[in-house]
Amino acid sequence: MALASYGTSNNRHLERLIREYRSMALDVDIVILSNIDKKSTPGVECRVGLPSRDPWSLPFAHKKLFAERADQHDLFIYSEDDILITERQLRAFLEVTAVLPDDEVAGFIRMEKSSDGSISYPDMHDEYHWDVGSLRSRENYTLASFTNEHAACYVLTQNQLRKAIKSGGFLVEPYEWKHDLLCTAATDPYIQCGFTKLIPISDFDNFTVHHLSNKYAGKVGVDEAEMRAQIDAMMQLSESAGATRPLFNTETKLWRRMYSKNYYDRVSQEVISMIPPEARTVLSVGCGSGATECRLKERGLRVLAIPLDPVVCGSAAERGVEMVFGDFHDAKEKLGNQAVDCVLLSNVLHLIPDPVEVLSLFRGSMTEKSVMIIEAPNMRCVSEAWRRVRYAHRYRGLGNYDLSGTHYSSLAKVRDWCSRSGLTVCGTRGTLHRRAEFLRGLSSGFAELMMSPSFVSVVKRGDAAGISDR
Repeated sequence: MALASYGTSNNRHLERLIREYRSMALDVDIVILSNIDKKSTPGVECRVGLPSRDPWSLPFAHKKLFAERADQHDLFIYSEDDILITERQLRAFLEVTAVLPDDEVAGFIRMEKSSDGSISYPDMHDEYHWDVGSLRSRENYTLASFTNEHAACYVLTQNQLRKAIKSGGFLVEPYEWKHDLLCTAATDPYIQCGFTKLIPISDFDNFTVHHLSNKYAGKVGVDEAEMRAQIDAMMQLSESAGATRPLFNTETKLWRRMYSKNYYDRVSQEVISMIPPEARTVLSVGCGSGATECRLKERGLRVLAIPLDPVVCGSAAERGVEMVFGDFHDAKEKLGNQAVDCVLLSNVLHLIPDPVEVLSLFRGSMTEKSVMIIEAPNMRCVSEAWRRVRYAHRYRGLGNYDLSGTHYSSLAKVRDWCSRSGLTVCGTRGTLHRRAEFLRGLSSGFAELMMSPSFVSVVKRGDAAGISDR
């Protein structure tokens, strides 16, 4: 058991973990990895030192420890000093592992408790979601991948550890890319060593570990009701005959997954403000949890949505948003000749292989009076340009979709995609950061766009116009 414990702020949690491991009916060796000497329980080893000068590199120290003792133990557990793993959960891990092939590893998801006892799941945020295409059965278990590999802990058997070391991706110097240093150290077995992390969703409670600090409770993640609803939806999908796939690949390959699609977008007032007041029907292409779509429904509009997948959209469907399932072509076929007043594409176009094809497809759902609202990242804005100069390595492959998972997105690029699809951009509004809102109205439309990390454009069919860029 390797416990990464920096400083003293989590000492009370660390002591609880030690008591938990000491209480197990297992022979457990505990090693604390820290930047300071921790006088702990007799028989608990403390290794002091950082793998690099960066304090966040501390978790990487467990890799050398595991390699040194790869032949001495049956099970290897890495954890931050506030992650509670019980004996019941370890035995559940061993039972699942017995039925998994060599390239699959059972993993965990963190849960937290608020002061009122309510439970939440902080790892489900931003672009992270259940991968509906990963569902599989292993004897009596149903398992699936969650796209956030980080749970601040992992467990490997001796054979799995040996395979990880042999892969060449385990014993590496501290680095970061998809995750920061802290998270990278805890996810390398899945990201670099050839394993697929799977959550046994049919035995979900045994694979949720308590993040004792509860530092994100009520701030980040989803509540218990939402998680349970998504687990139920995944279980139902596992029993269906047809294969299920997400609408498109929503994560980029850039540093920290920049420009990925947020599955849990907040209500976008910028988007809502661009929808004509006379509009009565809206089609949202690429709907996530559906905050904006639900707000439009509350205002009395009929809202149809082509969701990112059949799981994340469950809450929006319950609130009256009409879901049209399938890929882009299947959904359009289901819609038939039905026309809508507004087609909404929010942070979608830069992530799909052929934006022109999708724009052309849903141009067919518009009349001459309809509008299309396109929200997209502004990769030409001043702040992004400055970061590309200062941190050029983070943007490697940008501009090459195959390498980066995203197209270069700008107003000029959106205009080009629209033009080739028989559409015309006739109005654009920059989406300023809240701290820069004071600039709105104080500068020209061009200057405002140059300061905006994203923008919203109004698009019409053919050569229609009537709204000038502002």
